[in-house]
Amino acid sequence: MTKPPCFTFADLVAFAATALATAFVPACAEAADALLSGTIKSGSGAAMGGVTVSAKPDEGTITTSVFTDEAGNYYFPPLAAGKYRVWAQALGFDTARGEVDLGPPRQHDFMLSPITDFERQVRQLPGDLMLAGLPEETADDLRMKRLVRNNCTGCHTPSYILQHRFDEAGWSAIIDLMKRVSVYGAVVPDRAPNGILDFHQKELAAYLARARGPGESAMRIKQRPLPTGEAARAMIQEYDVPIDPDVGQPYNVVTNNGSDWSKGTPSGVMPGFGVHDSWFDLDGNLWFTCNVPNRYLTIAKIDTRTGEVKPLKVTAANGLAAPAHGMTRDEKGIIWFNVNPGRGGIGRLDPKTEKIDVFIPPQGMSPTGGATTVDHDGKGKIWSSAPDGALRFDPETETFTEFKSVTYKTPNGNGLTYGLAADRDGNGYWAEMIIDIVARGDGATGKSSEIRLPPIQAEMDKVPPDVRKHYASVFAPDFNTPFPWSQGPRRMGTDKNGDVLWVGDSWGGNLARIDTHTLATTFVPLPPNLQPYHVHVDASHNAWTNLWMTDQVARYEPGADKWTVFDLPTRGSEVRYVSVEERNGTTQVVMPYYRTRKVAVMTLRSEGDLAALKQAAK
Repeated sequence: MTKPPCFTFADLVAFAATALATAFVPACAEAADALLSGTIKSGSGAAMGGVTVSAKPDEGTITTSVFTDEAGNYYFPPLAAGKYRVWAQALGFDTARGEVDLGPPRQHDFMLSPITDFERQVRQLPGDLMLAGLPEETADDLRMKRLVRNNCTGCHTPSYILQHRFDEAGWSAIIDLMKRVSVYGAVVPDRAPNGILDFHQKELAAYLARARGPGESAMRIKQRPLPTGEAARAMIQEYDVPIDPDVGQPYNVVTNNGSDWSKGTPSGVMPGFGVHDSWFDLDGNLWFTCNVPNRYLTIAKIDTRTGEVKPLKVTAANGLAAPAHGMTRDEKGIIWFNVNPGRGGIGRLDPKTEKIDVFIPPQGMSPTGGATTVDHDGKGKIWSSAPDGALRFDPETETFTEFKSVTYKTPNGNGLTYGLAADRDGNGYWAEMIIDIVARGDGATGKSSEIRLPPIQAEMDKVPPDVRKHYASVFAPDFNTPFPWSQGPRRMGTDKNGDVLWVGDSWGGNLARIDTHTLATTFVPLPPNLQPYHVHVDASHNAWTNLWMTDQVARYEPGADKWTVFDLPTRGSEVRYVSVEERNGTTQVVMPYYRTRKVAVMTLRSEGDLAALKQAAK
C-alpha cells in the first residue's frame, strides 16, 4: 500500500488557493501493530484508578486516551508504530509526561504527585467543579451562584473565566462588557444591556471578588470520584482540526489546546475552523460543520485512519465559505446540514461522491437560521429550525413546508428557535429556549402547537418579590438572559425506535421527557452542577447528552433510572452536539469540541476487550 504524503503547515499555506481540492493531511499512519500499557501510582506507592492517560504520535494529529482500572493499570488499543508523547492526568495531581518508541509491546509506568498550590488546583478544574466550589453559605450566595451559572456562561464554559482572579472593580468591568455580548461572544455596543447582569452588577461583582479575588478566597475546591467501571473502560480518540491557512502570525500557533489540564481552559479565540456538529458516515469517516467565517470550509471529512481533514466548500455570495451549523445523517447514509450562501437553506451531501446540493426556501417563507438544528423523521423528510419556527423538506419533491411558532414575540424576549428534532411518525419539534416552550409541528395536518415547560419553583422562591417584579420588565435579546427559574430547552432528540422526545434543559439542569403521542411531560434531573446541551437517543432507548459546561458526556438509561457519566480528556472542550454510532456490536459516541477545535470519538470497551488487551500486553 502506498504511504500517504505528509503535509506541514507551510504546505497548507502554499495550497490555500486550491483548498477545495486539497486535503489537509497530518502525519502519516503506519501499521497498527504496537501495544502500550502501564501502571500509575501515587507518590505513596498506592495504585490510582480512573487516571486519564493520553498518547499522541510525534507530528501526529490523533490523540488516544484511556483510563486506569482499579489496580492502576491502563491498556491502549493497538497503535501505529513510532514515537509518542504520553501523559497522565488526574484532578489534584501534577501532569506526568513521558516519551515512548512503540514497536513491540511497551510498558510505561507513571507516578503522580499531588498539587499543593491552591491556584494550580483551581486552574485544573472543569466547569462543574468550578461552579460547585463557589460560595453558597447564605441565601444571597445561592442567588448569585445561580446567576453565574445561568447568566455568566452564555458564550463560554465557567472554567474559562473562573480560572482568573480580579478585584471587585475588575469583575465589574468584565460584567460591564459581558452584558453587551451576544451568545457568540461578540460585543454589540449599541444593543440594550443584559438586563439581569445590569441589575445585579454590583452585588455579583462583589460575590465574584470574594470567590476569585486578590484576597483570601471563599471558593472551596470540591473533587469528584475518578472514573470507574464502564466509564474507566472507555477509549477516546481526538482528531485535531487544522489551523485556517489565512490565520497569520502570531495567531497561527496554538499554545493550549486543552490537552494539558495544568494550563487551564483555553480561550475560545483559537485559530482554525469552527467545529459544531459531527457525524460518522456509513464508511466510518467523520464529518463536521463549520460556523466560523473562512474561505475554504463549509463542511469537512476526517479520515479516521489517518486523521486527514478534507474541506468542502459551498461558496457564499460574499465569496467566503457559506457557514453551516446543524447536521444529521438519514437512514440512507446521506448527510443533511443547514447552509447559508446568502439566504439560509439546507445542504445535501452524498459522502461517497462528496457531491453537495443546496436547497433554498422560496421567498415569503422563513429561511433556516444561523444557529440551526437539522433532523430527519421516520417518513424520510428533513426538518430544520427557522428563526420563528421550523421547516420540513421533502427530498423527493424538493419542496419546503413551513411551520410557525404559536408564540413568538413576548414582553420578555422572542421565541427564537434553536434545537429541533423529528419523530418516527413524521412530526417535528423545536425549542424556543428563552421562553421555555417546546413547539410541535404536526406532519399530517401542517398545524403547530406548543408545550410550555413549568418554571423551577425552588429557584423562583429564592428571588425576593421586589427583584421578581423588576425581572418582569427585563427584555431578553438572545440566549444570554434567562431568569433564575428558567428551564432553557436547548437541543433535543427523539427515540427513533420509540415515542419519546428528550429535551436538554440547559438552565434547568434536567432532561424533559415528552411522550410524542400524549405530550405528557416529566423531568429527569442530572447530577448536581451538570447542564445538558443536546440529546441523542440510541437503539436501546438510552438518552445521551453532552455536558457542555464541563468536559463530560452522560448516558441516561430510562429502564434503570441510571446515569453514567464519562470524562473527556480535554479541558474546555465545550461540546455542543453528540451523535451515537452503533455498528457490529460496538457503540461509539461522537463529540465535536467547539472551543478547542477537535472531533472526539469515544468507544465503549467491554471487560472482555480489556482482558484481551491485558493478555496481549504480557
